[in-house]
Amino acid sequence: MHSLEFTAESATDGVITRDFTLGGVPGVLWSPAASASSLSPASPTSTPAPAPLVLMGHGGGTHKKHRAMTGRAHGLVTGHGFHVAVLDAPGHGDRPRGARDERDIAALREAQAAGAPEGPVVVPYNARLASIAVPEYRAALDALLELPEIGGPVGYVGVGLGTAIGVPLVAAEPRIRAAVLGLHWPDALTEAARRITVPVEYAVQWDDERIPREACLALFDAFGSREKSLHANAGKHFDFPRYVEADSAARFLARHLTTAAADRADRAA
Repeated sequence: MHSLEFTAESATDGVITRDFTLGGVPGVLWSPAASASSLSPASPTSTPAPAPLVLMGHGGGTHKKHRAMTGRAHGLVTGHGFHVAVLDAPGHGDRPRGARDERDIAALREAQAAGAPEGPVVVPYNARLASIAVPEYRAALDALLELPEIGGPVGYVGVGLGTAIGVPLVAAEPRIRAAVLGLHWPDALTEAARRITVPVEYAVQWDDERIPREACLALFDAFGSREKSLHANAGKHFDFPRYVEADSAARFLARHLTTAAADRADRAA
């Protein structure tokens, strides 16, 4: 088992940002400023009670510190006291692209230039990345839950590639208690989606030119969760209203993770 190695730390606006690597995979952890620092640990008397963790998956072509990730993370940390962690997906961010990545990306660009459907290229590409990323996220979860300031429960947020990774991750990982997903084809995800029973919030762009509406709705329908809600926003794929959905996701996660954390504390008392 690889150990978590913190490589850099900064603090701003009430948030501690800690870069880390785990088995060579780069990630970032955002935490409330009151949390113990890995590089300059707080004294036991000043360390707050362990707080829930939210794992996030970034979109295709972006990275762990993309503004969408940073913005969501700061909102979850400052608004709800959560810890938030993201890993660079294979071939993204600080991870090098391999020859297969380059071929898949070139095929996507060709499809886009020709006005051809993107799904036949993106679905297998994202599925391949997810097959690598899911074990990495589970290993990161093991390591992060060893930190004294993190106590669970755990949530997950990811759209696009973040959903391609998130669906099989949530299906396989019983420690994840709620998930926010969206904007993906169902083709490679339906079987795993059926195994998901935790609460799910799912976002759709109603006029999405990349992912047909029917495909998004099919994936939503596949989730086995008794509690699942569909957020349908007008507009095309890149009209996705990040701030609206980020606020909604934060409320959704707070409702499920904070309640679960309080129940855990009551049992421990």
